[in-house]
Amino acid sequence: MISLAVSDIINMGRKSLKEERQLEIIKTFYKVAKKEGYENTSIAKIAKVMDINPSLVSHYFATKEDLTYALIDHILERYLLIYTIKNKEEVTLADLQKTIEMLFSKKWNLLFDDGLFYTFYALAFREKKIKLKYKTILDSLRHALSSMIEQCNEKQLINVLAPKTAADLIFVLVDGAYFYLSLENDKEAYTARLEYYKHKAYEILGMEQSIFSDSTLS
Repeated sequence: MISLAVSDIINMGRKSLKEERQLEIIKTFYKVAKKEGYENTSIAKIAKVMDINPSLVSHYFATKEDLTYALIDHILERYLLIYTIKNKEEVTLADLQKTIEMLFSKKWNLLFDDGLFYTFYALAFREKKIKLKYKTILDSLRHALSSMIEQCNEKQLINVLAPKTAADLIFVLVDGAYFYLSLENDKEAYTARLEYYKHKAYEILGMEQSIFSDSTLS
Protein backbone atom coordinates (compact mmCIF):
# COMPACT_ATOMS: atom_id res chain seq x y z
CA MET A 1 0.00 0.00 0.00
CA ILE A 2 1.38 3.41 -0.97
CA SER A 3 1.36 5.97 1.81
CA LEU A 4 1.28 9.71 1.23
CA ALA A 5 2.97 12.31 3.36
CA VAL A 6 0.75 14.97 4.90
CA SER A 7 2.43 17.58 2.69
CA ASP A 8 1.59 15.53 -0.42
CA ILE A 9 -2.06 15.32 0.57
CA ILE A 10 -2.16 19.06 1.24
CA ASN A 11 -0.56 19.80 -2.13
CA MET A 12 -3.07 17.54 -3.87
CA GLY A 13 -5.86 19.41 -2.17
CA ARG A 14 -4.37 22.74 -3.13
CA LYS A 15 -4.11 21.71 -6.76
CA SER A 16 -7.75 20.67 -6.78
CA LEU A 17 -8.79 23.93 -5.13
CA LYS A 18 -6.70 25.87 -7.63
CA GLU A 19 -8.37 24.14 -10.58
CA GLU A 20 -11.82 24.76 -9.13
CA ARG A 21 -11.07 28.45 -8.59
CA GLN A 22 -9.64 28.80 -12.10
CA LEU A 23 -12.73 27.20 -13.62
CA GLU A 24 -14.96 29.50 -11.58
CA ILE A 25 -13.05 32.53 -12.89
CA ILE A 26 -13.19 31.24 -16.48
CA LYS A 27 -16.95 30.71 -16.29
CA THR A 28 -17.46 34.18 -14.83
CA PHE A 29 -15.27 35.65 -17.56
CA TYR A 30 -17.51 33.93 -20.12
CA LYS A 31 -20.70 35.27 -18.53
CA VAL A 32 -19.40 38.84 -18.29
CA ALA A 33 -17.98 38.80 -21.83
CA LYS A 34 -21.23 37.34 -23.18
CA LYS A 35 -23.24 40.11 -21.51
CA GLU A 36 -20.97 43.12 -22.02
CA GLY A 37 -18.77 42.06 -24.92
CA TYR A 38 -15.20 40.80 -24.90
CA GLU A 39 -13.67 44.25 -25.41
CA ASN A 40 -15.57 45.65 -22.42
CA THR A 41 -14.62 42.83 -20.07
CA SER A 42 -11.80 43.35 -17.60
CA ILE A 43 -10.26 41.55 -14.64
CA ALA A 44 -11.79 44.23 -12.40
CA LYS A 45 -15.29 43.52 -13.72
CA ILE A 46 -14.83 39.78 -13.31
CA ALA A 47 -13.69 40.29 -9.72
CA LYS A 48 -16.68 42.55 -9.01
CA VAL A 49 -19.14 39.93 -10.24
CA MET A 50 -17.39 37.27 -8.16
CA ASP A 51 -17.21 39.65 -5.18
CA ILE A 52 -13.48 39.08 -4.75
CA ASN A 53 -10.36 41.24 -4.93
CA PRO A 54 -8.99 41.72 -8.49
CA SER A 55 -5.59 40.59 -7.21
CA LEU A 56 -7.05 37.12 -6.63
CA VAL A 57 -8.08 36.86 -10.28
CA SER A 58 -4.62 38.09 -11.29
CA HIS A 59 -3.08 35.46 -9.03
CA TYR A 60 -4.51 32.75 -11.29
CA PHE A 61 -4.51 34.67 -14.58
CA ALA A 62 -1.96 37.45 -14.84
CA THR A 63 -3.57 39.07 -17.88
CA LYS A 64 -6.81 39.12 -19.83
CA GLU A 65 -4.96 37.28 -22.60
CA ASP A 66 -4.18 34.41 -20.22
CA LEU A 67 -7.86 34.24 -19.35
CA THR A 68 -8.76 34.21 -23.03
CA TYR A 69 -6.45 31.27 -23.71
CA ALA A 70 -7.94 29.38 -20.77
CA LEU A 71 -11.48 30.05 -21.97
CA ILE A 72 -10.67 28.78 -25.46
CA ASP A 73 -9.31 25.58 -23.88
CA HIS A 74 -12.58 25.35 -21.97
CA ILE A 75 -14.47 25.67 -25.27
CA LEU A 76 -12.65 22.59 -26.55
CA GLU A 77 -13.70 20.58 -23.52
CA ARG A 78 -17.32 21.65 -23.92
CA TYR A 79 -17.45 20.90 -27.62
CA LEU A 80 -15.94 17.45 -27.12
CA LEU A 81 -18.95 16.64 -24.90
CA ILE A 82 -20.73 15.97 -28.19
CA TYR A 83 -19.06 12.56 -28.18
CA THR A 84 -20.86 11.12 -25.17
CA ILE A 85 -20.21 7.50 -26.09
CA LYS A 86 -20.18 4.81 -23.43
CA ASN A 87 -17.46 2.78 -25.13
CA LYS A 88 -15.32 4.72 -27.59
CA GLU A 89 -13.65 1.50 -28.70
CA GLU A 90 -16.98 -0.10 -29.59
CA VAL A 91 -18.88 2.57 -31.50
CA THR A 92 -22.31 1.56 -32.77
CA LEU A 93 -24.37 2.93 -35.63
CA ALA A 94 -26.71 4.44 -33.04
CA ASP A 95 -23.73 6.32 -31.54
CA LEU A 96 -22.89 7.78 -34.94
CA GLN A 97 -26.51 8.73 -35.59
CA LYS A 98 -26.81 10.39 -32.19
CA THR A 99 -23.63 12.38 -32.86
CA ILE A 100 -24.95 13.67 -36.19
CA GLU A 101 -28.23 14.62 -34.53
CA MET A 102 -26.34 16.48 -31.80
CA LEU A 103 -24.15 18.34 -34.28
CA PHE A 104 -27.23 19.72 -35.99
CA SER A 105 -29.22 20.47 -32.85
CA LYS A 106 -29.94 23.52 -30.73
CA LYS A 107 -27.93 21.98 -27.90
CA TRP A 108 -24.78 22.03 -30.03
CA ASN A 109 -25.32 25.61 -31.10
CA LEU A 110 -25.97 26.69 -27.51
CA LEU A 111 -22.76 25.17 -26.16
CA PHE A 112 -21.00 28.46 -26.70
CA ASP A 113 -22.17 31.99 -27.47
CA ASP A 114 -21.90 32.83 -31.18
CA GLY A 115 -20.75 36.38 -30.53
CA LEU A 116 -17.83 35.29 -28.37
CA PHE A 117 -16.96 32.36 -30.60
CA TYR A 118 -16.56 34.60 -33.64
CA THR A 119 -14.85 37.33 -31.62
CA PHE A 120 -12.17 34.85 -30.61
CA TYR A 121 -12.09 33.48 -34.13
CA ALA A 122 -11.31 36.98 -35.41
CA LEU A 123 -8.49 37.25 -32.87
CA ALA A 124 -6.97 34.13 -34.42
CA PHE A 125 -5.95 36.21 -37.43
CA ARG A 126 -3.83 38.41 -35.17
CA GLU A 127 -2.57 35.98 -32.55
CA LYS A 128 -0.83 32.74 -33.50
CA LYS A 129 -1.52 31.14 -30.13
CA ILE A 130 -5.28 31.59 -30.50
CA LYS A 131 -5.09 30.39 -34.09
CA LEU A 132 -3.36 27.20 -32.95
CA LYS A 133 -5.93 26.66 -30.18
CA TYR A 134 -8.83 27.05 -32.60
CA LYS A 135 -7.20 24.64 -35.02
CA THR A 136 -6.81 22.18 -32.16
CA ILE A 137 -10.53 22.44 -31.44
CA LEU A 138 -11.54 21.87 -35.06
CA ASP A 139 -9.01 19.09 -35.64
CA SER A 140 -10.05 17.28 -32.46
CA LEU A 141 -13.72 17.34 -33.43
CA ARG A 142 -12.97 16.08 -36.93
CA HIS A 143 -10.65 13.35 -35.68
CA ALA A 144 -13.24 12.05 -33.21
CA LEU A 145 -15.95 11.89 -35.87
CA SER A 146 -13.58 10.28 -38.36
CA SER A 147 -12.74 7.61 -35.78
CA MET A 148 -16.43 6.84 -35.30
CA ILE A 149 -16.97 6.52 -39.04
CA GLU A 150 -13.95 4.24 -39.39
CA GLN A 151 -15.21 1.93 -36.64
CA CYS A 152 -18.66 1.71 -38.23
CA ASN A 153 -16.94 0.98 -41.54
CA GLU A 154 -14.95 -1.87 -40.01
CA LYS A 155 -18.14 -3.41 -38.65
CA GLN A 156 -19.71 -3.05 -42.11
CA LEU A 157 -22.48 -0.89 -40.68
CA ILE A 158 -21.79 1.76 -43.32
CA ASN A 159 -19.58 2.02 -46.38
CA VAL A 160 -17.76 5.34 -46.45
CA LEU A 161 -14.77 5.27 -48.79
CA ALA A 162 -12.89 8.15 -47.14
CA PRO A 163 -13.84 8.58 -43.45
CA LYS A 164 -11.52 11.54 -42.86
CA THR A 165 -12.87 13.38 -45.88
CA ALA A 166 -16.44 12.58 -44.83
CA ALA A 167 -15.83 13.92 -41.32
CA ASP A 168 -14.22 17.04 -42.74
CA LEU A 169 -17.15 17.68 -45.10
CA ILE A 170 -19.67 17.23 -42.29
CA PHE A 171 -17.89 19.82 -40.17
CA VAL A 172 -17.66 22.15 -43.15
CA LEU A 173 -21.46 21.84 -43.22
CA VAL A 174 -21.70 22.41 -39.46
CA ASP A 175 -19.40 25.44 -39.42
CA GLY A 176 -20.99 27.01 -42.47
CA ALA A 177 -24.51 26.27 -41.29
CA TYR A 178 -24.15 27.96 -37.92
CA PHE A 179 -22.27 30.93 -39.34
CA TYR A 180 -25.05 31.52 -41.87
CA LEU A 181 -27.90 30.70 -39.50
CA SER A 182 -26.55 33.04 -36.82
CA LEU A 183 -27.85 35.80 -39.12
CA GLU A 184 -31.30 34.23 -39.50
CA ASN A 185 -34.09 35.69 -37.36
CA ASP A 186 -36.93 33.56 -38.72
CA LYS A 187 -37.16 30.51 -36.44
CA GLU A 188 -39.03 28.39 -38.98
CA ALA A 189 -36.49 29.18 -41.69
CA TYR A 190 -33.68 28.45 -39.23
CA THR A 191 -35.11 25.04 -38.34
CA ALA A 192 -35.80 24.14 -41.97
CA ARG A 193 -32.28 25.04 -43.12
CA LEU A 194 -30.67 23.19 -40.22
CA GLU A 195 -32.73 20.10 -41.05
CA TYR A 196 -31.64 20.38 -44.68
CA TYR A 197 -27.95 20.55 -43.73
CA LYS A 198 -28.37 17.57 -41.41
CA HIS A 199 -29.94 15.58 -44.24
CA LYS A 200 -26.89 16.36 -46.38
CA ALA A 201 -24.62 15.06 -43.60
CA TYR A 202 -26.52 11.77 -43.61
CA GLU A 203 -26.13 11.62 -47.40
CA ILE A 204 -22.36 11.94 -47.02
CA LEU A 205 -22.44 8.90 -44.73
CA GLY A 206 -24.89 7.00 -46.91
CA MET A 207 -27.21 6.65 -43.91
CA GLU A 208 -30.91 6.93 -43.34
CA GLN A 209 -31.89 9.90 -41.21
CA SER A 210 -33.17 8.91 -37.79
CA ILE A 211 -35.58 10.74 -35.53
CA PHE A 212 -34.32 11.47 -32.03
CA SER A 213 -36.22 13.24 -29.29
CA ASP A 214 -34.61 15.92 -27.11
CA SER A 215 -34.54 13.49 -24.18
CA THR A 216 -32.62 10.98 -26.29
CA LEU A 217 -29.97 13.58 -27.08
CA SER A 218 -29.44 14.63 -23.47
